[in-house]
Amino acid sequence: MTNQHDPHADLAKVTESTERLLRTVAALDPGVVTEPSALPGWTRGHVLTHLARNADALVNLVETARTGRDIPQYVSNTARDEDIEKGSGRPLQEHLADLRTSAARLAEATATLPAAAWSAQLKHRLGYVFPASALPWKRLAELEYHHVDLAVGYTPAQWPEEFATVEFGKLVAHFAKLEDLAAIELLAQDTGATARLGSGPASDLRIQGPVRALTAWLSGRSDGEGLQVHRDGGPLADPRAALPLLPPMS
Repeated sequence: MTNQHDPHADLAKVTESTERLLRTVAALDPGVVTEPSALPGWTRGHVLTHLARNADALVNLVETARTGRDIPQYVSNTARDEDIEKGSGRPLQEHLADLRTSAARLAEATATLPAAAWSAQLKHRLGYVFPASALPWKRLAELEYHHVDLAVGYTPAQWPEEFATVEFGKLVAHFAKLEDLAAIELLAQDTGATARLGSGPASDLRIQGPVRALTAWLSGRSDGEGLQVHRDGGPLADPRAALPLLPPMS
């Protein structure tokens, strides 16, 4: 799977994903904002606040690409966490307004970015460097993964196939480097994509299923629902029990 990105095509996907999220949030009962999300220790309000502040953080990186000045995503990781905590308990309508206005700021910033600036190298808050052209996809991933994390009815089965396919390739590439993870064959039955998970000793397991189900499991959004596990060519009666425990996404 290629790591090349067409930022303009990806921005269109971000717009569609943002609209899906806003429709979901607008239809929520106001009381659910303080209830637990699918992320340990976070309410739905934490997830919504994170999505809004992530948009602002990416605006900072867009400005880095535009001006050449090194503008960090967040003042600090501590400040990032404090802002998420502080904003988490707001009423639902405040969350919705924040999501809309922060998404609009990011859309405006990216829409006016000069073509040459998309090749600028940006520094992620975790320290690694990536091209500005990959920034729209990073926003798309935040939207799609955390829309599921809200646990309000949007599931991996609703992910766009292209999103699930690209993320499948990226997650496999990440896990393929882990020496303490057994080498397991993966097959996306609907797309035909195959991959090897882990670089440890070879395993006799083969995991297959729809690409969305595989990506959901690899990203920690599923316990393996919809997957089949084969050992020595035969299907297992309890496939989820045979699935290896994966480390969290980085």
